[in-house]
Amino acid sequence: MAASSDNSVGIVATQHVRVVEADDPMPLDCGKMLGPIDVAYETYGQLTPERDNVVLICHALSGDAHVAGVHGPDDRKPGWWDIMVGPGKGIDTNKYFVICSNVLGGCRGTTGPGSIDPATGRPYGLTFPIVTIGDMVRVQKRLLDKLGIERVLCVLGGSMGGMQALQWAVRYPETIHAAAVIASTTRLGAQAIAFDAVGRNAILADPNFAGGGYPEDQPPVSGLGIARMIGHITYLSEKSMHEKFGRALRRADNYSYDFASEFAVETYLDYQGQTFVERFDANSYLYITKAMDYFDLAAEAGGDLTAALSRTHSRFLVLSFSSDWLFTPRQSEDICDTLTGLCRPVRYCNIESPYGHDAFLLEPDTLGRILSGFLDSMHREVRGQAQPTALPSPSPGETDPDPRRARVDYELIEALIEPGSRVLDVGCGDGELLARLVRDKGIQAEGIEIDQEQVIRCIKRGLPVIHRDIERGVGTYCETCFDYAILSQTVQTLKDPARALLELHRVARRVIVSFPNFAHWGCRLQLLLGGRAPVTSQLPFEWHDSPNIHCLSLKDFDRFCRSLGLRIEKRIPLGTRRRRPIRACPNLLASQAVYVTSRA
Repeated sequence: MAASSDNSVGIVATQHVRVVEADDPMPLDCGKMLGPIDVAYETYGQLTPERDNVVLICHALSGDAHVAGVHGPDDRKPGWWDIMVGPGKGIDTNKYFVICSNVLGGCRGTTGPGSIDPATGRPYGLTFPIVTIGDMVRVQKRLLDKLGIERVLCVLGGSMGGMQALQWAVRYPETIHAAAVIASTTRLGAQAIAFDAVGRNAILADPNFAGGGYPEDQPPVSGLGIARMIGHITYLSEKSMHEKFGRALRRADNYSYDFASEFAVETYLDYQGQTFVERFDANSYLYITKAMDYFDLAAEAGGDLTAALSRTHSRFLVLSFSSDWLFTPRQSEDICDTLTGLCRPVRYCNIESPYGHDAFLLEPDTLGRILSGFLDSMHREVRGQAQPTALPSPSPGETDPDPRRARVDYELIEALIEPGSRVLDVGCGDGELLARLVRDKGIQAEGIEIDQEQVIRCIKRGLPVIHRDIERGVGTYCETCFDYAILSQTVQTLKDPARALLELHRVARRVIVSFPNFAHWGCRLQLLLGGRAPVTSQLPFEWHDSPNIHCLSLKDFDRFCRSLGLRIEKRIPLGTRRRRPIRACPNLLASQAVYVTSRA
């Protein structure tokens, strides 16, 4: 279909298909059988002749199949992720064939508690069987089978959608090439389960609930509205609520001294509850939140998350948001730590955002750049074009990396690494060195970087990188899982370089370290004659904005390695412009040095 001028997919139609027949019901995780099962879904874009561009989007609790576009010329409300899905957007429908379906148990066209039970001729209500995230994914797989789709480029989703993406990776490892898990978790914690329980109890206590058999025109409005209000609070951050509402009153200058909603935040929650009631079914809310509570990826492997994720073959992108206290960054890091412990390359970024859990719906620029880069690299990979790409010109919202971070030692480091090696670049910047090593030496590359913009640029290149403080970034890797670890122009920025170096020697057979030489004659001269902190081509920072917290020379590093029991295999002092090693007076004449070290 033609795209409109605002990069929308335009007018779309929800389609319906029966994926399970009544006479051949599908077994559920609860032990019951269910049939028939109908699925509501929408598609966008075109399937390539190779059928290699399928992107399956899994929606969150309150979402549905309508992810982008509008349902008619007069439809004022586009799909729930319209900012992300469309021509030229993060999930580009000019490139990918996008599918999104309403989940099993939902109320927007897929079989759920509001559907007609063929045995009684009435809505199922609470006689509908309990469903799980696994059941939802099993139904999605049957939908793809109906559509004749055997392989999926990427399954992705936020919140509960991320749970489905994880379930896909574990249950159908041969079907999907990649999984993008956004603001999600392998299982809910006690606090999240508690919030779900309070919301369900509000619905169950509503007089109109009638044991789940309420008529369509008399739903449990009060209970469902309260449940939505409780849930919505967990989707926001304290900072975003303070900045948006503070203690402002909505319609008056003074307190009314009664129990009416008068604070702006109260009337906002009232509105959220009211609009939710108009589009969502209370019974579906009960079933879907219970499915989220039951989700525990490790339980499928006897409680061992490592064993569960060891079944996967897909590439992973894991994203979290700094202010999300419902599905915290730590929960996303647990996924990454487990995968790195399995020696699986993973891409992870903790996006700085004030919007809390809802940030995956409210950060289109940052999230769009990451998803676009990840999907492009995955599509190149399935087409046999796995080489990391050169970075394109900065797009809106993106800045060039700090030119002061340019590395002049890359050529030498590249020469030190054997072809086909497994390499970890710690403090990898925008991935330039790793990209060169992949292209020229055919290495298996992984990186760790603390700067968010640089992480995004690595992902856009197609490199697996983890967004993390270097000093706690390697603890989950197994012993000697890398041939080389690279610490390029970074050791002088670490708070605890001894601990970091010992950890790198635990996970790598050799560690290549480069650093600027603070004892270079130019530095000495500036101190002697100018009486000021030196600024040189290798030390391009003023004292007040420098990341360097240690001043070391070649002699200092020699002594440091001996104290740690490390063997110096190569010591290569370099001048400012010369590529050849400096032989005479290296501690005075070298502007930087490259070392190759190993465990003694």
